[in-house]
Order: sequence, then C-alpha cells, then structure tokens
Amino acid sequence: MKCRTLIYTLICSTLLFSCADFLNEDPKGKLSSDEFFTVKDDLAASLNALYSVVATSQYANHFVGTNFLSGDDISTHPQSNKQPLREHDQYNVTDNNSWMINLWEQRYKVIKAANFIINNASRTPDVSKEEITEAIAQAHFWRAYSYFYLVTTWGEVPVMVDEKIDYNAPLKSIEDIYTMILSDLRIAEEGCPDNYTKTPQRLNGMNVAVSRGAVKATMAYIYMCMAGWPLNKGAEYYTLAANKAEEVIDLAENGTYYYRLLDNYADVYSQAYTHSNPEIILGIYYNRDRTSQMMPLTDFLLDMKQSGWGDTNGEIKFWKEFPEGPRKEATYFPKIMLSDGELHDWWYDTEPASREVVAPVFMKTAEAAGGVAEFDYTNPAPGPQFGQKTGQVIRLSEVYCWYAEATGRAGKVTQKAIDVLNRVRNRADGTTTNLYTTTMSPEELAEAAYNEHGWEIAGYYWCGFASRSRDMFRMYRMKEHFEYRKENPMIEVAPGIFRNEKIEVTGTWDDSKMYCPYPYQDATLNPGLKR
Repeated sequence: MKCRTLIYTLICSTLLFSCADFLNEDPKGKLSSDEFFTVKDDLAASLNALYSVVATSQYANHFVGTNFLSGDDISTHPQSNKQPLREHDQYNVTDNNSWMINLWEQRYKVIKAANFIINNASRTPDVSKEEITEAIAQAHFWRAYSYFYLVTTWGEVPVMVDEKIDYNAPLKSIEDIYTMILSDLRIAEEGCPDNYTKTPQRLNGMNVAVSRGAVKATMAYIYMCMAGWPLNKGAEYYTLAANKAEEVIDLAENGTYYYRLLDNYADVYSQAYTHSNPEIILGIYYNRDRTSQMMPLTDFLLDMKQSGWGDTNGEIKFWKEFPEGPRKEATYFPKIMLSDGELHDWWYDTEPASREVVAPVFMKTAEAAGGVAEFDYTNPAPGPQFGQKTGQVIRLSEVYCWYAEATGRAGKVTQKAIDVLNRVRNRADGTTTNLYTTTMSPEELAEAAYNEHGWEIAGYYWCGFASRSRDMFRMYRMKEHFEYRKENPMIEVAPGIFRNEKIEVTGTWDDSKMYCPYPYQDATLNPGLKR
C-alpha cells in the first residue's frame, strides 16, 4: 500500500496552474484515476496522500505565502533576502513575488488531491459506506479550507471540482466561492465523526483527521468573514457564526468533544503538549522522523546568538498594547541573546544605531534540538532547522473569542459570551480577573473579543486559519494600519527609550491592496487572471 500511496501523492502533487513543464510531461508509468480505488487499501492510501499534501503545503512559510505579514502584529527584515515578505508588509505585492506563487500552487495541489477523492472514492470495493462517507467528507473539508485561503488572498479565482486542468477556467465571484465553501463544509459536517477511534485518524488521544467539531469551528469563522468585508452580510451572518461556535462550546462542555483550555498559556505552544494538546480543535501534525516543518528558526533575528533566519519579528505598537502577563511572556522572548552571548532587552542598541532590526521577537515557533526538552531562550546553542511542533490551525480559545465577538456584532451581550471570554483573559493574566462584564455594550464586547483573539494567536501564522491579518481583512482595518505605518511614529518602549519600525511604507491606499495580484506565470496561462 505504501507504493500506491506514493504514486497517488505524485498524482495529486501535479500543479493545476503554472509550471510549463507539466504541459510536456511524459505520462508513462503514471497511475490514472481509473486504475485507483480498485482495491480496498486504495481508500486509506488516498487519505494518507491527501494529508501528506496538506502537511507539505503548510510545512514552510514560503509555501504558506506570507500574506500574514499584512497584519499589524508582524513585520520582517528591511533588507537581506526578505523582499518577498517585505512586499506584503508594505502592502505593495508584485505579480512576480517568488513566495506568493507557492501559496497559489500549494492550495491548488490540496484541491486536486481532495477532488481526486471526492470524485472517485465511492467506487472503492470491500469497504463500508461509512468509511467512504468519512473519506469524502474529509476531502470536502480540505477543499473548502484551500478555497478559503484563495478567496481571502486573491478574491475571485478559478474553481476546480475535478482533476482536469483547464487553463481557460473563468473566475468565480467571491460570493459564489463562499457558497461553495459552505456547501463543502456542510458535507464535511455531516460525514466527519465527532471523534475517531482508530489510528492513524486518532493518535495520542487526539483527532488527527478532521472531526465534526473542527468543521463546525471552521464554519463559525467562515460566517464571520462573510458578515464582514467584502460581502458585508452583517448581523444575520454574525448570528450564524455565534450559533455554530456555540455548538462547539456546548459539545465540549457536555463531554462529546474532549476539547478544553490548558491551564497555563505557556503550555499552549510547549514541546510537552505538541502531540497531545486538548485545546487544538484542528491541527496539522508533524513528526521529525516522518514529516517535519521548518518553523523553528523563522523568528530568531539574524543577529541573535542562536543563528536564526530573521524572517519575521513583532511590530512594536502591537507589542506595546499587548496586556502584560503570562500570555505576553510566552508569546515574546523575555530577553534576547545577541552575538555577544549576553541577554538584552529587545530594544537594546548602541548609539549610533548598530542593529538592522530592533523589534520584539516571537518565541512560539522555537524548539530545542532533539524535540524533547523545552526551549530555553537563555541557551546559546543553535536550534534545529526542522521541527515537529503541531501546526495549530484552530484552538478552543479562538472559538471562545469568535463566539463572543459574533454575539456582540449581532447586537447582543450574553452571560455565556462574557464567561467564555473571561476564560481566555483569566488564563492570559494568570489570575481570575473576570475583566469583562455584562455591563459592556455589544460593540465593546465585540472589540474586546477581537483584541483577545489577536493576542491569543499573535505571530503564529503558518497554520493558523484565522491569522491577525485575516481578522483585519474581514473588519476592513488594513487601510487604517497602512496609514499608521506610513506615519511610523516613535514609540516609548521603556522609560526614555523610543523605537519605530525599520520598514518604510509609502504610497496611496486603494482597496486593491487588500488582495494579492495573480501570479504572473499563471496569468500567462489563463487569460482570465487579469486585474
């Protein structure tokens, strides 16, 4: 079966767009769809291959696409080899951005792998109807997941529902794409189980494959996006979002789902819980012995002792406004070790300035070598290039925030919304503050939940379904941040010490900056990809 899984993976890895070599490839030795799903083991092989394609599509930041850098929580290096990242940070993405094309390609690879199962798995012999239904449901989920990436990055895109390549495929409207996403998710919701009972779908007590709870949580955020920009469907869709999030919360409360918040925020991204985190509703699981990701060195600055890549760092205003407490301490390096081997505050610099990047440093992706011990920021030893931390797509704390925000934006304040939001904030503070009360207005509740979500997921972008940039996108707040970054004021980060961003943002805002341009080489193949 391993051989057929490998062959299937190769089939699904063929690009739907770009790569002119594909047009001239030699088809000899390929296994066609007609030859697959002809024996019982093919169903499992197809799912293994789908999840392999999904894991690969998220394993590195140049595959994820880097449009997360348009959020106000994260920035990058002003020089070095970071131009593909800087373009997003500056809201000035070009159609030949060398990393952006990977996001396009990887999403369509997942779509192709999903379509292969959706269109062919039902004929698999000697397996139960339930197994076929589950497999097709999972494929529908990952297709919806991928189209969500596409519609929030490019807006109108071609829609593929089978395995053929159509370079003349027309663009579908944003609303039509969301309609398809919801249709796929409803099929997934009906066909995926609450919990899996067998390996490999369940490992270490976790649902490794997509569960019904993961689908419901995804639907909640999809409704929130449809309620906001650009469709602006408003209160009705915020109510749908709140209702779907509440389903997840209630089913976790009554024990149908095992999801719960970890007691300490520091544990959320710890090595100890990477494969057994009950807070993760949807994850992409890695194991250094089989499939690994390239997150560990991403956030280390280039001048740090641990020899990082300097791809990303925190934005100063976001760090300044981030509430003090255990959550902030676990999100950012408390101190950074520079090449002198000494620990410094992140704002340390000489006079005149000697450091290229002076900014807060995220610590969530860091790993210790060996994958067993917890990362120690005071240890000067270089970390691993490849890691095994689970990609956290959706966590329960996010669903709490979405429920509270959607409730507020629908014009309501409920005790339940206040209670779940306080669970998030109490853990962040490390004490029972119960900061939020029913005396809040609906708008105040919504904004508090929006902010709490931003702080919960700050900087952890590779697998996060609802990154800070997507929150800002749906709330149409990128223009506001664009203008702020143009002004780039000095911020007092410590008594008498002022710092600002190193990357310059210029130009005049227009709404085209909300989206990326279509990749140049794909636009040459499909004449419909024009703006």
